[in-house]
Amino acid sequence: MNTSRRLFLTGASALAVAFAAGTASAQDAVDGILKAAGQGNWDDTFDARASQGGKVASTLPIFSPQTVSYTEQAIGQYRDIVAQGGWPEVPATKKLQLGVSDPDVVPLRKRLMVSGDLSQSAGLSESFDSYVDAAVKRFQIRHGLPADGVTGKYTFAALNVSAPVRLGQLETNLVRLRSMSGDLSQRYVMVNIPAAQIEAVENGRVVSRHTAIVGKIDRQTPILNSKINEIIVNPYWNAPESIVRKDIIPLMRKNPQYLTENNIHILGPDGNEIDPTTIDWNTEDAAKFRFRQDPGKINAMASVKINFPNPHATYMHDTPQQSLFGKLMRFDSSGCVRVQNVRDLVTWILRDTQGWSRQHFEETIKSGVNTPVPVTNPVPVYFTYISAWSTGPGVVQFRDDVYRRDGVDELQITSSL
Repeated sequence: MNTSRRLFLTGASALAVAFAAGTASAQDAVDGILKAAGQGNWDDTFDARASQGGKVASTLPIFSPQTVSYTEQAIGQYRDIVAQGGWPEVPATKKLQLGVSDPDVVPLRKRLMVSGDLSQSAGLSESFDSYVDAAVKRFQIRHGLPADGVTGKYTFAALNVSAPVRLGQLETNLVRLRSMSGDLSQRYVMVNIPAAQIEAVENGRVVSRHTAIVGKIDRQTPILNSKINEIIVNPYWNAPESIVRKDIIPLMRKNPQYLTENNIHILGPDGNEIDPTTIDWNTEDAAKFRFRQDPGKINAMASVKINFPNPHATYMHDTPQQSLFGKLMRFDSSGCVRVQNVRDLVTWILRDTQGWSRQHFEETIKSGVNTPVPVTNPVPVYFTYISAWSTGPGVVQFRDDVYRRDGVDELQITSSL
């Protein structure tokens, strides 16, 4: 007899005896079986039925006629929600998570039911059960939050943005979506700044998504349209004047070895290298020179740079700081865009460029040699600002209005906490 069958029969026998002995003992026996080592995940079948909306994950691009249509439907649904009084506020006084029993779970359930994350049939008990856990995770995914099922401060803040404000956010972003729902090309790359996410789109579907690091609030990533025309493998990094003034000069004042430790050279107008010790770092004289970092693992762009013509000197690139991609607030650059799994994206971009297979690309990176690669068929790239959209029935996505372009203070959640 195998272990699982023996466990079940043993538990069933104990349960029968317990029922004969009394209700309390029966409940103890049930708890014992559920908590027994080796039992399966009893939550799985419940989680699948917890939501009345569609799956959040989708290969539908943000820029598509279907997304416009779904967003229009969402606006109709949110108008109905507002007309019926919106949703209740959830008290943000304590952390709620799976296994908790608390009166505050009742308004949480009501809130999740109104937005379609929790089925009406789940009821209004005080128990934070697997239904609520799955619904909270779905809500978190829709709002770009870590899907841990725990109501931390950011989840509470997102839950308590009012229905009229969310409706206005959808209406504002519908205008942006409509302006970009035409023919954008068979293949293109889209950078959505508030979501800090990149879509590689081909034939009307997303073939890959990439987490991004975009510009800080005071060094914003610009809105732009261009075409990716060059990949530089093992790039030199030329520090923009703004970074020289705001970052490098203050760092040199603290640590005169900073440039040497980071393989950064100062070049004069004639291209000759300048000795850092000849510069007065208590002034900003250094800003008139060029600062260039050698290729290598500590290079600010790491293995690759993605170029496209634009008046902002903006580009996309790899980064040696991979841990930043795991942050909730990924608004940490000086305006350019860092790309997670950038080698996958570059391989896709170079697909029609003869001789640039993934193997050759990786071998070139290992060589450490600075290698510019013209892209045979330049790929359109769009930097955009979409903070609310829908990719399916009941699947409404919201993100923080990090650059304050939607016009409502209530939507700067993560930056205000």
